[in-house]
Amino acid sequence: HNVCRHRAGPVAQGRGCARRLRCIYHGWSYGLDGQLRSATEMDGAEDFDPQTVRLPELSLATWQGLVFLSEQPEVPLAAVVEGMDERFGSRRLDHYRHHRQVRYRLACNWKVYVDNYLEGYHVPHLHPGLNRLLDYRSYITETRPWHSYQYSPMESATLYGDGDALYYYLWPNTMLNSLPDRLQTNRVLPRGIDHCEVVFDYYYPADPADPEAQQRCAADVAFSDEVQAEDADICIAVQQGLASGGYSAGRLNPRWENAVHHFHELLRAAYAAGRPVTDA
Repeated sequence: HNVCRHRAGPVAQGRGCARRLRCIYHGWSYGLDGQLRSATEMDGAEDFDPQTVRLPELSLATWQGLVFLSEQPEVPLAAVVEGMDERFGSRRLDHYRHHRQVRYRLACNWKVYVDNYLEGYHVPHLHPGLNRLLDYRSYITETRPWHSYQYSPMESATLYGDGDALYYYLWPNTMLNSLPDRLQTNRVLPRGIDHCEVVFDYYYPADPADPEAQQRCAADVAFSDEVQAEDADICIAVQQGLASGGYSAGRLNPRWENAVHHFHELLRAAYAAGRPVTDA
């Protein structure tokens, strides 16, 4: 949304504070409310009213310290996260601190990546390390109107201690992965028909400068990177399979892939209504 209404130049670059947003292309400037304040040398333009020009509006809301932007104000964040506070319990995420961000570029459509995230059916076959960590026999997946979650007790306390794992998907492109004393957020960003970027952010309750916290973060990132590499390989292979011309839609597993079906139904509804799908 960093796009001028004139000819699509960027209206903001870098970080900092400013009283106006000025497009670097032709100098059009906007107030912080999004309203066009100045359009250079447009005085003689016929039927041009600067008061009708403004940047697109997004809804903003917070949940447990996380900030969410959305193009769909008709679906408030409270409806998206309904019931999540009870499930997270004493894990107060607003007490966590950001430690690190890692980005991955994948040669697959963003929906392929989300499909893969939404089921633990593949864990015993593709993720040996993660499979040792989780109790696959007790793994459950449940859906809500605007999110789904996967839950598993943890069998190995080597890295994360005792507890359970929560994997939340929030429509349309956000994931929250919660293990004891660790939160990881994922945002899946489309970069083309057959490419996407996945942004991982790591949060812990400890001070980022604490040496023990840094060591734990490094071990967590290394483990997550291992799992992500396994997911990336299969997502790329699935993208190739979808594009091969030799695939027709298969039957979903009702025990394990209910959240995949839930995601597809949300997609169908969004496409039918002509709404944009991916949010920030």
